[in-house]
Amino acid sequence: MPAARAHVPVITEPRPRDRNLPLRIAIAHDFLVQYGGAERVLEVLCEMFPRSPIFSLFYDEGRTRGRFRSKDVRTSFLSRLPVAGKRIGNHHHLFFWSFPGAVERFDFSGFDLVLSSSASYSKGVVPPPHVPHVCYCYTPTRYLWEDVTKYVNGFLASPPVTAVGEALFRVMRRWDRKAALRPTTLLAVSTHIAGRIREIYGRQPDAVVFPPVDTETYCVNGTGARSTLDGYFLMVGRLLPYKRFDLGIEACTRLGLPLKIAGVGRERKRLQRLAGPTVEFLGWVEETQLPRLYREARGLIFPQVEDFGLVAAEAVACGTPVIAYRAGGALDIVQEGVNGVFFDRQETDTLAAALTAFNFRRFDPRRVSATAQRFSKARFQQEMLRVLGSPVGAARSRAIG
Repeated sequence: MPAARAHVPVITEPRPRDRNLPLRIAIAHDFLVQYGGAERVLEVLCEMFPRSPIFSLFYDEGRTRGRFRSKDVRTSFLSRLPVAGKRIGNHHHLFFWSFPGAVERFDFSGFDLVLSSSASYSKGVVPPPHVPHVCYCYTPTRYLWEDVTKYVNGFLASPPVTAVGEALFRVMRRWDRKAALRPTTLLAVSTHIAGRIREIYGRQPDAVVFPPVDTETYCVNGTGARSTLDGYFLMVGRLLPYKRFDLGIEACTRLGLPLKIAGVGRERKRLQRLAGPTVEFLGWVEETQLPRLYREARGLIFPQVEDFGLVAAEAVACGTPVIAYRAGGALDIVQEGVNGVFFDRQETDTLAAALTAFNFRRFDPRRVSATAQRFSKARFQQEMLRVLGSPVGAARSRAIG
């Protein structure tokens, strides 16, 4: 959207300011060590502000698939420690206690606005006084507020270490609450996350801005209603416990329904033991192949609680209805009877019943796809620029004095 970008032009090199010069905007992102939903959002922010540098605790070009190779990525002092920097980056969850100090040391001198993309630490950056900070929050730091016992038991398993870990968690939670109060403007990725922010941080988000989906790539082909008796069911994502692939596998195995699973992860061996002959593990699927995989599915099974759920939004954009657990970000995506159906308990019996009922439904792919326009990249850019309007105006007024 070149016209939209023109509203907030960006430079990064220091120079004298006047009314006609563009603002200098810095982007902060927790970690650049994988390529997931948050990194897809970051890519769109980089399109909007192409000359803005990215401040991140760690950066791994390979693990981010080279998507940020052309960007000015500025990492924390931790990543530059001899030998240890690489080790910490590869096992960053073990060093969580060191990250608050690292993000607070980022230097934003000379910038007029800081925009953070945060699921954990970057909301805690400290810009110079009077420099606005807009935070796009994917979730309150999950391992501090939702998976504490699992995290401590999994990564800090021995009793003495667990005791130290629990003490550190108490300190970290205090820091996390304080950090959430720092941004001038706080945006939530979904209605679900807006509620979590109110509950955990005691702060009302300034707005909910849904993340962007590439609705030009993820789009519907063909016309007419799609029979839910044709094709296979689909599940997509990393094979992790909270994604609840086990529910889809057990339900489809019991009912003899074809199920394809696209994704890799540490749960694969366990999940394969649960799978019957109608379940197929596709492993890693290239992004270029995903739209076709979505389009040819009779439905996407989405049994997890997600902050938003890009996979569900992508499926809907392709005209594929979703069978979703009634919780989390799915509540913003799925419209009962229009682009999918809900089930109410994370149990195999409940999902199996939902799949059986779903098989008697018909969905119009174009009508399903139309509901995804709420998540288009153009809409995201427009909403972000609208929300940024007030901080940008204030920053420009200060910049020109």
